[in-house]
Order: sequence, then C-alpha cells, then structure tokens
Amino acid sequence: MRHARATGQAPGAALTPEGEQAAQVLATRLAGLGLTRAVSSPWARAAATARPVARALGLDLRTDPRLTERVLSGPDLPFWRAALRLSFGWPGLRFPGGESGHAARTRILAALDEARDPGGITLVVTHGNLLALALGLDYGGWAALRSPDVWVLAPDGRPPFRLDP
Repeated sequence: MRHARATGQAPGAALTPEGEQAAQVLATRLAGLGLTRAVSSPWARAAATARPVARALGLDLRTDPRLTERVLSGPDLPFWRAALRLSFGWPGLRFPGGESGHAARTRILAALDEARDPGGITLVVTHGNLLALALGLDYGGWAALRSPDVWVLAPDGRPPFRLDP
C-alpha cells in the first residue's frame, strides 16, 4: 500500500488532515481482509497510514528501513520528473547520491519476501516510487498511483492488481 496524502516528501512529513481521515477509513475497509501482519516504512507518513489499520486489527506494527522511499538523487534535481521518467526506462541508471531503480526494486522485493506471512496476509505500507518498482509499473503507472493506494501482490506470480477497499 502507498501511504495516504502527506504534507511533504521528507522522512518526517506528516499526513495531511485528508490523509489522516483516509488512514482511518482504510482501517475500517481493510478489516475484513484477514490481515495477519503489518509492516511499514519507518518514515512518518507511511507509519501514520499503517498504524490505524494495525491498531484496529490488534496487530503489532513492525517497521523496515528497506521500505523507505527511493532517493532519486542526493542533490535536488529541478528536472526530477524527467529524471524519474528516464530512470524507469533505464533501471540501472543512478544519479549522484541516489539509488538506481534496479537497486531499489531489489531492496523492496527482499523486504516483501521477508514480511510475507506464510499463514496469512501481510499489509505492507511504503512509498509511491518504491511501490511502482515492486509492482513492475512504468513511469505512467507511477504517475497514476493514488495516495493511499492499495494493491495485492501475490507470491505465486499472478499479476498484481489494485484493490479498491
């Protein structure tokens, strides 16, 4: 799941009031899915999205630093959207101080594999760029992600699909 709407992109950015409300709605709507585990990026907006769901289901919320957003570049890029588009086309491309799409995808897939509950269903809350890479989306797919956005990624290789809770 991609986190709910936030006040910014920094690790400590909080949810907006709209985002807080969306997180509460998700807690109600996801309650019937049989979730057995909850894991989140430690960044504030992701954890604040996951916390109400975990609380409503009586689950402990674990955090995993591998679920933090991909850093495209160390220095700010005034043309970051163009750079991001380019990086989706060339997964090995790495800007100074940043992480390639290939490295970020490897990181999140390892985190997802470890988070998986063999006897249940795990909620994983992360960030848009990383979620798009995990799902195998292109730049257009990333641009179409919502905040929040819930997807089902099954371990058996079936194509991922969006869940409209």
